[in-house]
Amino acid sequence: MDEKAAGTSGGQGGASGERRRKLALLALAFLGFVLVQSFANVESSRADLARAGLVERPAHVWLWELSSVAMWVALLPAIGWLVARIRPPRVAWGWAVLAHAAATVPLSAIHVAGMIAIRLGVYALWGERYRYGGALDRFVYEYRKDAVAYLLLAAFMAVATWWLARREPAPAAREERVLLVPDGNVMHRVPIDAIDWAASAGNYVEIAWSGRTLLHRSTLAALAEELGPGFVRIHRGRIVRASAARRVETDRSGDFVVTLADGTTLRGSRRFRANLG
Repeated sequence: MDEKAAGTSGGQGGASGERRRKLALLALAFLGFVLVQSFANVESSRADLARAGLVERPAHVWLWELSSVAMWVALLPAIGWLVARIRPPRVAWGWAVLAHAAATVPLSAIHVAGMIAIRLGVYALWGERYRYGGALDRFVYEYRKDAVAYLLLAAFMAVATWWLARREPAPAAREERVLLVPDGNVMHRVPIDAIDWAASAGNYVEIAWSGRTLLHRSTLAALAEELGPGFVRIHRGRIVRASAARRVETDRSGDFVVTLADGTTLRGSRRFRANLG
């Protein structure tokens, strides 16, 4: 994932990257459906021919199926255009149904004419002749199947259009955890992830934050519980943010010195050495 990943264009995490992923998934789904359906149709046609006592080359049967598929693929943009413009609530449901029903007639005619042309051309290359009967008879025979095919493709294009236009919900931003520290008339909102260390100071605790120290009325134990597991005790009267530690030097007695990212050094007791790993 590159640096543009969070933007609206470019990068696998951006809007265009998400759209490309969706288009790829739609293409795979469509291809998978076409392959399964084509195989089923070819096998059904071969079984029907066998029952009728007719012998036909498998290549012919596959040509019949694939020429039909090729024409429907060519007609997909037109179907998508119709679906995008003739749909509720843009158009009342009744008019939308009538318009799409009417569209099946010219689209079926184009589909039939196109697949016949493909078959005539391929048969000619094979040195054979394709016989399809009368054009009108062929259209009437194919129209029943074409109406169902149009319905399925229109539904697919409607779902695809909706899914492509649908924006995925943005991941919820992580809420910043803060510690409220009153200081006279001022209330400090101290980001917990910015606190480096804290130490007991009588009835208060000292909190080191961004190069400054604040006094907070609390016990160290109560503060440690409030800050959470990111802070570890290094001394009976001192805790430190574990991620701020950069170096730990242990002396012969087992006591140690912690150096933080800003260069601050803190003494730790051997009893708590294991807390820093």
